[in-house]
Amino acid sequence: MKKSGVWLDKEKAHIVTINGEEETFVTIKSDVDTHHVTGGSGTRFKGGPQDVVHDSKYMEREKFQLRTYFKNIIPHIKESGKIAIFGPAETFQKFKKELQLNYTGIDKKVIEVERADSMTDNQVKALVRDFFK
Repeated sequence: MKKSGVWLDKEKAHIVTINGEEETFVTIKSDVDTHHVTGGSGTRFKGGPQDVVHDSKYMEREKFQLRTYFKNIIPHIKESGKIAIFGPAETFQKFKKELQLNYTGIDKKVIEVERADSMTDNQVKALVRDFFK
């Protein structure tokens, strides 16, 4: 049975797939913007003109970019019988929620969703290997 472990944050996803003795490792980069324009005063005088920041515009763009990022991960894990999801912040939880809403067949294969700090490639491989032993 094929088993996959996904470690992801907003920048990249590391996918380790174990099929018998064979192990594959794939990294998928995200296109999620991490820079947001902040508002501020356009002048040095108090009460001068200020830039208007539309947070909702940035939030919607981020949601769309995350959805596209998650869609790029799906082909690498859809054939797995068991899936474990790891991550350092909230992105891995958003990925699990996306699976619940739009990919119920894959969501049923998720056996673990766990917080894990930032790791090197080899640490991610070891984490997934140890998890499925």
